[in-house]
Amino acid sequence: MEMQDIVSGYFARPRVAWPPRSLRIVDWNIDRGQQLQGVTDFLASANADIVILQEVDLNARRTDRLNIAEEIARKLEMNYVFGREFQELVQGTKGSPAYHGQATLAKWPISDGRLIRFSRQSHFWQPHWFLPKIEPFQERLGGRAALVAQINVAGSKFVTYNLHLESRGSDSLRISQLGEVLADATRYDAECPLIVAGDLNLDASREAVAFAVAKAGLQNALTAPHTPTTPAQGLFEGGRQIDWAFVRGPVRACSGQAHRRVKASDHYPISFTLTG
Repeated sequence: MEMQDIVSGYFARPRVAWPPRSLRIVDWNIDRGQQLQGVTDFLASANADIVILQEVDLNARRTDRLNIAEEIARKLEMNYVFGREFQELVQGTKGSPAYHGQATLAKWPISDGRLIRFSRQSHFWQPHWFLPKIEPFQERLGGRAALVAQINVAGSKFVTYNLHLESRGSDSLRISQLGEVLADATRYDAECPLIVAGDLNLDASREAVAFAVAKAGLQNALTAPHTPTTPAQGLFEGGRQIDWAFVRGPVRACSGQAHRRVKASDHYPISFTLTG
């Protein structure tokens, strides 16, 4: 049951009663928070109202046993919810387990946090008796998931889907995982603002994905097409656009961009502004 439990913390100052003219959103795979100061510095400079993070550590040896989501939320004076994607078997102990997952932060009240654990998984990360219990093999329990949360912005409900689709396996597997999110989103009225963002590990501009996203009424929040969100891997392999954000409802996304000068992770943060 612990893998489904949501961790939360509340550090935001009380907000004014009237709704803001716009909301600033940041989405970022922070590579476990191993460069925590750089991550926090950028997020502080971005002054985001909602922050959607993937690959966030909790009690892992590589990140000094910190609750990375809480560290960031406390410093930025935001509320947060955290969902466990995996138990990292080589990063903790039996008595003090380590986890890795997604965190959503907001300057506003957050409620109804829950996980969608995808029904189709690659099973690549499961432990095997023949593999040594050392870091390169990253043996894990759990599976890829989406963290869902509701944010109350001055009386208006915003729903966020924080995705981390499988990095192993085929695009058909990732598309099926995305499909579970899109199916879940139908429970919300079309007038409810939705944000679907995260590390999709695929090119969402491809026809099959773009069609599914458009059919669900979602609009791409990034302004420029074909914007790499990961650094180049060498002279002959450019960066990939695998981090995406989409919106639905009576809102419009503008000023979407990838911050390619930020070096605190193996992904670039992406940001956009929501207006009514």
